Amino acid sequence: MKKIIILTTLALLGTISSPLLAQQNDFIKDYLERLENSRRYLILVAETMPENKYSYKASSDSLTFAQNLLHIGYAMDWHSQSLLGGRESRGWSTDTIFKVGDKSKEEMIALLNTTFDEAIALISKFDVNQLNDKLDYFGLIRSKRQILLLLTDHITHHRGQMLVYMRLNGLVPPRYVLFQ
Repeated sequence: MKKIIILTTLALLGTISSPLLAQQNDFIKDYLERLENSRRYLILVAETMPENKYSYKASSDSLTFAQNLLHIGYAMDWHSQSLLGGRESRGWSTDTIFKVGDKSKEEMIALLNTTFDEAIALISKFDVNQLNDKLDYFGLIRSKRQILLLLTDHITHHRGQMLVYMRLNGLVPPRYVLFQ
């Protein structure tokens, strides 16, 4: 009798958790598609801006085009590898990987592509059972699902600044494609 109760309980739990797990897997699948689309558009933006305009900034306290580009890479690395993957965080003020320095346009785009590859690899293997896990995000408690959404918001925010920089330099940004 005890075995029947245990088996019945497990069967009921399976019917409850299975749809939830499928929804979480769908979230990751949809998220990865969005991230890949975002990558394609961001790289197109980076390729379209002439290298001699990479040092342009809209005001004295703004980031340059290049700094915005690498700041996106830094934040993607931090959100994915450190917050979600558990790797020790790089310090923004001391990091040299994502600082412009003397990097060429080609090197910056390659670094961004590598960072996207690493983030996508980590997220594609992410344990969906951890999506509701909470962590500290600048003093706010956020789920790992929210961290993923914050990452895409951050990419969009800085890419939007880069598009304005292109317009301020007389360039027409690449046509926006839906679902990025």
